[in-house]
Amino acid sequence: MVVVVTSKRSVLPFTALVGLDRLKLALILNGINPRIGGVLVSGPKGTGKTTVVRALADLLPEVDVVEGCRFGCNPFNMESLCEECQAKIASGEELIPQKREMRVVNLPLSTTEDRLIGALDIERVLQEGIQALKPGILAEAHQNVLYVDEVNLLPDHLVDDLLDAAATKVNVIEREGISISHPSNFILMGSMNPEEGELRPQLLDRFPLHVSVSSDHSIEERMELVRRNLEFEADPHAFRTDYAPYQQELRERIQNAQVLLSEVILSDSKLRAIAMACDALEVDGVRPDIIISKTAITNAALDGRKEVSLDDMQLAAQLTLSHRTRRGGLLEPPVPEDISRAIARAADVTEKKDRRKSPTQVPPEEKDSSDESGSEKRFSGGKFGRQHRFGVGGSQEGKKKRPKK
Repeated sequence: MVVVVTSKRSVLPFTALVGLDRLKLALILNGINPRIGGVLVSGPKGTGKTTVVRALADLLPEVDVVEGCRFGCNPFNMESLCEECQAKIASGEELIPQKREMRVVNLPLSTTEDRLIGALDIERVLQEGIQALKPGILAEAHQNVLYVDEVNLLPDHLVDDLLDAAATKVNVIEREGISISHPSNFILMGSMNPEEGELRPQLLDRFPLHVSVSSDHSIEERMELVRRNLEFEADPHAFRTDYAPYQQELRERIQNAQVLLSEVILSDSKLRAIAMACDALEVDGVRPDIIISKTAITNAALDGRKEVSLDDMQLAAQLTLSHRTRRGGLLEPPVPEDISRAIARAADVTEKKDRRKSPTQVPPEEKDSSDESGSEKRFSGGKFGRQHRFGVGGSQEGKKKRPKK
């Protein structure tokens, strides 16, 4: 049975949780804009990682689904309909839309592969000629949050299935020469204790945002945390009633941000600054640039603004780059100071209307005088190029990753 976090009595209200502000913000941003794609939470045991993620369920907005569709297809996204919904349209039947709340679906570590991706009843397929599919957790996770606690301990064969679905947004079941597929577009959230082992690089890269939490609470915070837990355990209903106004206020803020999201402007100069900073920090691929842009836009909408600011870009970059290796995996992730400095400097360059055609091209006033052609070439050692200190790890002094023994 798929475990769905829907009980309001099981966890503390989201707004009652003490501290963990950066983590709560990352989760809220994903609730506003599911296209960001998820969060990885790392930290020692007992820091409230699982509690915060599960508490998010009470704040998640509604989504559009096809009435009666067992895969929860979006009736307004014709490109990602399941085969059953496509067959209805082909027969002239109209898809009836309805609203339902997003859910948090748990993926236990003990899950079997058939339970994750779904199973085929081969006997019914052969005898009755129908596609007898028993949907799995990936079907339940479509247009929902898929949460994996202790994700670094997930078996490799399940990681492979999860990677495939996360990359393609489609789950494919292949059994005995029979192939069935359905949409599986979910927000991937995971928590882990780094002391218990590392996460596979392929899966690590699939987590768009990362937040590292610690147990560094003040005495007053620890006292308040204990006090609220005792009050909640003594009378969960009364406790939730007390925090209901705060929960509703946050829900309304999320809904307002969703409405404003499409109106937020990311100017070309700020987009260029994001690209320049990622290039200077030598992050692998272009996925970080895309995630930073989406996150910055979403944070602006959360604050009720229609234009992305430098603060939005720096926050988004911190959440996006703190877990990503660089230079093909040879360098550790950049430290927060280098990320903020790279974004700020890149923004300063773009504000001065630097007209370089590529992020690392030497500006005209600094080109070698021996270049008589006057053409603007792309160099790899320019003013803001890969040979800058950002490109070698900043304060880490180009520290390379230690090979695994």
